[in-house]
Amino acid sequence: MESVAALVKPIIEAMGLSLWDVRFVKEGAEWYLRIFIDKDSGVTIEDCENVTRAVDAPLDELDPIEQNYILEICSPGLERELIKPAHFDAFLGAKVMVRLIRPDSSGLRDYKGTLLTHDKDTVTVMTDGQEKVINKKDTVYIKLDDFEL
Repeated sequence: MESVAALVKPIIEAMGLSLWDVRFVKEGAEWYLRIFIDKDSGVTIEDCENVTRAVDAPLDELDPIEQNYILEICSPGLERELIKPAHFDAFLGAKVMVRLIRPDSSGLRDYKGTLLTHDKDTVTVMTDGQEKVINKKDTVYIKLDDFEL
């Protein structure tokens, strides 16, 4: 997906937006190329429509994916998944949700807390007054927690 990202990033940035992520996933019988865009004031439907029109022809010309797919341009959402180092850097001090692949030694699988630090392999979250170091490879996801229930 690096070739897709390299192609669409300058187009998206010229529109005053930023590229959050690119994913190629299979859901049921269909393949989806999802391009996640972002901007400080929030992504609108019009932003998604405009980016779709702007990247559709260049993607067809480059033809980086052999099989048929559905192109989706979308926002990463309020509970956006943190994946890249820049994502973690941007949200240090933010509330996050972490789901582990399997329960840890304390029997817990889900953590909520404040993102304190990160490196290539781990994140440190302040949860229930204690620092918890979590291996990224042991997580299903690390997302922003923007909702208080």
